[in-house]
Amino acid sequence: MRVHVVSDVHGNVDALARAGEGADALVVLGDLLDFVDYYDHRRGILGRLFGAEKVKVFAELRRKGDREQTVAFSRTLWGSLDDPAAAVEEAIREQYEQLFGAMTAPTYATPGNVDAPALWPEFVGDGVHVLDGDIAKIGGLRFGFVGGGLRPAGMRPRKGAAWTPYLREPEEFEAAVEELGEVDVLCTHIPPDVAELTYDVVARRPEAGAVSLVDYIRRESPRWALFGHVHQPLSARARLGRTECCNVGHFKQTQRPFVLRW
Repeated sequence: MRVHVVSDVHGNVDALARAGEGADALVVLGDLLDFVDYYDHRRGILGRLFGAEKVKVFAELRRKGDREQTVAFSRTLWGSLDDPAAAVEEAIREQYEQLFGAMTAPTYATPGNVDAPALWPEFVGDGVHVLDGDIAKIGGLRFGFVGGGLRPAGMRPRKGAAWTPYLREPEEFEAAVEELGEVDVLCTHIPPDVAELTYDVVARRPEAGAVSLVDYIRRESPRWALFGHVHQPLSARARLGRTECCNVGHFKQTQRPFVLRW
């Protein structure tokens, strides 16, 4: 059995259309949307709405880590639109129409933090299975899926925000993981909270990882734990007991699926 696994597609439709070639199934671990394209400022939702020059300024502020100036600049951008939420949703729908159209059957997909899972049912085609807190049997193995990211402590969704990422309270995420029961392959968007798996060497900061995934892996010992989210991790692999934990890669850039064989 051969399964291809991708994560962090971020709008790379052409590569996604090729991702399932030669595989018995394709697994997609979220972040389909290209919201801010740091490589090509013309692209992505912000590029579409505000143009490359303004996205360049936004990206530079983010890289400097100046949160106050970044937030202030973002507010000026959104304030220039009559209906920011409607504009973002229209751009999301355009991307999802192409992205889901590129998925080959069978595909098993769970959303990432840069996704709008409430819209997914409108675009899912035949042979594409959306799973979040669910089990799928693939080639005789039990694959368990839990999507989304973790909401930082003290952070609450801003009313009237043009965009709300798919973030879950840690307790809600943990409950979804626990409800999976025993699985052979644990599939999530975010990694377990292990330092070498969560630290991004380019951004030079740790990304969110889940302690609940570490606890689950140590107790249930799945064969594999697969995830994405961290684009340039300090380490792409680590072992927790008998479980091989693997970051499947930043697919937007690598355009290569992670290959799982058994």
